[in-house]
Amino acid sequence: MTENAVVTGLGVLAPNGLGTEEFWTSTLKGISGIDRITRYDPSGYPSPLAGEVLTFDAADHLSNRILPQTDRMTQMALAASDWALADAAVDPATVPEFDMGVVTASASGGFEFAQHELQKLWSKGPEYVSAYQSFAWFYAVNTGQISIRHGMRGPSGVLVTDQAGGLDALAHARRHIRKGTGLVMSGGVDASLSPWGLVSQITTGRLSRSTDPERAYAPFDVSADGYVPGEGGAILVLESERGARDRGARIYGTLAGYGATFDPAPGSGRRPGLRRAVELALADAAVTPPDVDVVFADAAGVRTLDRTEAEALAAVFGPHTVPVTAPKTMTGRLYSGAASLDVTAALLAMRDGVVPPTLHVPDQAADCPIALVRDTAREMTVRTALVVARGHGGFNAAMVLRAPDGD
Repeated sequence: MTENAVVTGLGVLAPNGLGTEEFWTSTLKGISGIDRITRYDPSGYPSPLAGEVLTFDAADHLSNRILPQTDRMTQMALAASDWALADAAVDPATVPEFDMGVVTASASGGFEFAQHELQKLWSKGPEYVSAYQSFAWFYAVNTGQISIRHGMRGPSGVLVTDQAGGLDALAHARRHIRKGTGLVMSGGVDASLSPWGLVSQITTGRLSRSTDPERAYAPFDVSADGYVPGEGGAILVLESERGARDRGARIYGTLAGYGATFDPAPGSGRRPGLRRAVELALADAAVTPPDVDVVFADAAGVRTLDRTEAEALAAVFGPHTVPVTAPKTMTGRLYSGAASLDVTAALLAMRDGVVPPTLHVPDQAADCPIALVRDTAREMTVRTALVVARGHGGFNAAMVLRAPDGD
């Protein structure tokens, strides 16, 4: 019998809330963390808005030894891992080190750290570049630092599939659980809002150039013209259901199904792969479309991409049928951190019987035939949720979550 992978701990850093409950309270109230960038003057950039985690001070959570070794994204990931373990009531020192693994997602690596060191290289010379540059920028650094911090020496890895990475990482962690690893920390945290990181994102042509925080990111709206980037994400504790129940752990939900596809080349005439990813996830979870209570959308904020997603959801569930939400309109798109934060929100929706709203969509486009939950949270029973994510370059991922039995 295949072992179920369940979520027992959550650690969150988001632009609208530090910690799981602060994030969730703000999200249900419709409080946005999107505003003008504060860490430097963004007036010279065409996209001046972002979702910054303004209340996070790494020195409050990490030792002076680790701070000079790590990028902001890693500092956030380490804090989130601490909070997730505390939430799961797990002391890693009491668990065999090879029975714990780490799988994270990454989209850009430690861009802020890298920018600072490259500036030293260009302005002062190579002798001024930190030795920590050799790994602080690297895609796998969050996995490595979390595993070192908590003594986790079991199966580990990193998935680099942009926005889809948060789901891909959780799915890979689920594989490890099914193969016998007792506990895996997984999810994604990103923080690439430095000038170098922002310029890299602007080159995609998908960032909104609006200066109005309440209109800049409006997925599925007729005025959608791009998205707002953000930083943060979530780290989750996954365990085997048997092990979690044996130790009396609180279970948020089960990772019940997963599907991933890759879009065909532009101009090929072949269909995008998102619908197929959703269908694969539903089949893997052994559920049918009517079983799904809510969909957490990818919500690209780009008209063509929004239409593609809406058409895929309408084809699977029927037009204007299943409730669809995009709470990332309050945080911006967090790249590798986005999908794991949506999974967290879906699990909390199951726990509390409420679906968070989508903000800033006053005029939903007619070619996006979905039942969008807009402006205010909706109280409803959520037993099964679908989370959808897409990454730049053609990555598609979908994950089905189920509420714990008996809840």
